[in-house]
Amino acid sequence: MSVSTQPAIPVDRDFTDPDLYEERMPFEEFAELRRTARLWWCATPDSRQPFGDDGYWVASRHADVKYVSTHPELFGSSPNTALVRYGPQVTRADLDMQKVIMLNADAPDHTKMRNIVQRGFTPRSINALESVLKERTRRIVREAVDKGSGDFVTDLAGELPLQAIADLIGVPQEDRWKLFTWSNTMTGYDDPDLNVSEEDGRNASIELLMYAMGLAAQRREHPEDDIVTKLIEADRGDGFGKLNDDEFGFFVLMLVVAGNETTRNAITHGMRAFFDNPAQWELYKAARPKTAADEIVRWATPIISFQRTAVSDTAVGDVEVKAGQRVVMLYSSANYDETVIPEPHTFDIARDPNPHLGFGGGGPHYCLGANLAKMEINLMFDTLAELAPGLAPDGDLRRLRSAWINGIKALPVRYR
Repeated sequence: MSVSTQPAIPVDRDFTDPDLYEERMPFEEFAELRRTARLWWCATPDSRQPFGDDGYWVASRHADVKYVSTHPELFGSSPNTALVRYGPQVTRADLDMQKVIMLNADAPDHTKMRNIVQRGFTPRSINALESVLKERTRRIVREAVDKGSGDFVTDLAGELPLQAIADLIGVPQEDRWKLFTWSNTMTGYDDPDLNVSEEDGRNASIELLMYAMGLAAQRREHPEDDIVTKLIEADRGDGFGKLNDDEFGFFVLMLVVAGNETTRNAITHGMRAFFDNPAQWELYKAARPKTAADEIVRWATPIISFQRTAVSDTAVGDVEVKAGQRVVMLYSSANYDETVIPEPHTFDIARDPNPHLGFGGGGPHYCLGANLAKMEINLMFDTLAELAPGLAPDGDLRRLRSAWINGIKALPVRYR
């Protein structure tokens, strides 16, 4: 193995260990990796993970994360999925079952699914939601302000993405908290405060899949002008056909987790950044720069990392990567790479250009919902600037213990 200078960090530092992220984002360690190692080998000989290997490569630099992301012919999602860590009860057979999810698929299966799913994420489809979501955002903020104080995560940051997803896929609004509960249960098994087990997570995923399949069955009987009908209806002449029941169910599962967890945490981290940088909040209230949403996503980087697996012997720079070896892409490091992002630890809502990788490093797995997420972020902060300009912290935040989600469980605030 060809490596650069050994970083001044413990050789057994596991960058997929949720304990590492419970209290802070380890920016100092990330910076040390970027300075000293093109890729860094993390050995995990006693790992209880289902990957069947003895470690993984860490890609911490912006250029390397982007390279791995944009070369699917060299680095695939399917061999070991995109998630960097699983609970101890997950088996190799369980892992293989995850390949039906678009996030974990490679061409040609991924190409087929993505081209079908894109029908529901056209600019026209997303723009059609804006007026509805704008009114929903105003109602959400008014209800929070009327309370006087509360938890920013559940009152605001979590509420808007839930309602947006419900509108997008035709879920009745009264069922939206089912989505919230299922999503938290599926992703929260590493956090003891949430008191959920791997079995709970598995059951939640089954319940969500059954719910989604029931939704599809309803649309087959009673088609509507919504994304569900577009995804399950017969071939529209584009050659990509439709999603079958399993594919549709796993698409909804991915959408609920990705659309809820990521946007919720981007909005929450964004609010915390405004609290810590009051001059930026004053600038936002005065100017509402369109660049703000991208800076919030960069600053938050809601997904800490995903992984790819080398499908053949290859190299990243001067580092040899053998077929079957995993490469963990640290988005939370890449988005603070000072060689690409000047003064990365400065929260600057006027930053332009902003080549962040918060929606992925490009390539076939670039986030389909990026424009919807930015719309929701803009709507939330525009409405807060109007209806709750004096919003202030009212206690300590609590971070999520997770290997791959940069989450905040609670952020106590005063709304007025």
